[in-house]
Amino acid sequence: MSKQAGLPLLNQDGACCVPMVREPLGEEAAAELARMFKALSDPVRLRLLSLIASYEGGEACVCDLTGPFDVSQPTISHHLKVLREAGLVGSERRGTWVYYWVLPAALAKLSALLQAGAVPAAVGAVPAEAGA
Repeated sequence: MSKQAGLPLLNQDGACCVPMVREPLGEEAAAELARMFKALSDPVRLRLLSLIASYEGGEACVCDLTGPFDVSQPTISHHLKVLREAGLVGSERRGTWVYYWVLPAALAKLSALLQAGAVPAAVGAVPAEAGA
């Protein structure tokens, strides 16, 4: 087991993000995170985000994103627009092509929210030591 202390998670303002298990979400934070999770709830969008993140150099041309999917180019463009509007990817037009990259701050927010700390035991659960 590692003896390293966990590093604090930082949001884009440099302030620490508090996992959901330690402090309830505020209304504004919940709305922003819900938009991100809703965007990721579609398998094509989740795969697109993963594909973009895995490209060498951290960005991918839209021309490289249509091949792996059994959907039309306009459908891919729609999914990329949803990811962009949810704040998960950034984009830039270069000539006739648009390039996309994953926004690390957005992934950090999602990760920080889901990071489990000391989660209280479920009601009625028997600790492992008690059952032995």
